[in-house]
Amino acid sequence: MTAGRRWTLLAAAAVLIGAAGGMVRSTYILGMLIFIALNGMAALGLSLVMGFAGQVSLGQAAFYAIGAYVSGVLTASYGWNGWLSVAAAVLAGAVSAFLVGLPVFRLSGLLLAMATLGFGIIVYYVLVNWSGVTGGPSGLTSIPPLAIGAFRFDTDARMLWLAWGCLLVVLGLAGNVVDSRIGRALRALHGSPAAAEAAGIATTKLKLGVFAAAGATTALAGALYAHYLTFINPSPFGFAFSVELVVMVVLGGTASLWGGVLGAAIVVLLAEGLRALLPLLSASHAGAEYEIVVFGLVLMAFMILLPGGLAGLARRAA
Repeated sequence: MTAGRRWTLLAAAAVLIGAAGGMVRSTYILGMLIFIALNGMAALGLSLVMGFAGQVSLGQAAFYAIGAYVSGVLTASYGWNGWLSVAAAVLAGAVSAFLVGLPVFRLSGLLLAMATLGFGIIVYYVLVNWSGVTGGPSGLTSIPPLAIGAFRFDTDARMLWLAWGCLLVVLGLAGNVVDSRIGRALRALHGSPAAAEAAGIATTKLKLGVFAAAGATTALAGALYAHYLTFINPSPFGFAFSVELVVMVVLGGTASLWGGVLGAAIVVLLAEGLRALLPLLSASHAGAEYEIVVFGLVLMAFMILLPGGLAGLARRAA
């Protein structure tokens, strides 16, 4: 797809989202659309890592949490401007991903996945125990909504425009990268790291760059999440959310940027359905505990039966 056509499609999508924000009155539906955009940004970053760089990360929830807490703490506790705090959160996500990547990308395969999982666990327990800064298990309150002058993104419709606007811009930029010389180097790295190195590609630098970009994108989603809810606590940023992000990427297709967004939409809708259905089937009303089991089964089924995800199925059908 050419860059011109890509940005035309994204502009058309922006018009549709803008219309939806003005027409849809249900806060429940608007909320789901917002979470699809936020999770889609996080899944997009993971798509770059898994589908193009050929690496596996089980700690992406940590970068989401870093973005949320950096922006939330700077605005709620230190009175920073909202947009400056979001920029700081994005920078923190990129820098932390780069620093984590320096040692972990010496590993590969299962060891790499376990190393990123360990990082996610460390971040989660820091958030829980550093109560003087993060609020601990009780969370952080009084996070102000973002604003441009007197225009505040304090309603679901306005936050829909902001979240989807950010997602579409990130999609466009990621598409330009994938279609560039860097994208071709990433595909070579994914196909055969040894062959990529023999061709003169600096594979370690490339992995670090992609991982930092994924950290920045995921942190952006986390920062917007914090300013949307105006309250955060550590519980949404555990291992289960990292698994959900992997499921989103695998469902949509690891080698497709739009696939991550499609996977995010499916997982958000599936999660809402499970929250309504599972308590009815469980005598203990412990539906939330079964979500991770269902997502695990979905992940296994797609890895076995449809490894290319829905995007791969669409390409074969075309």
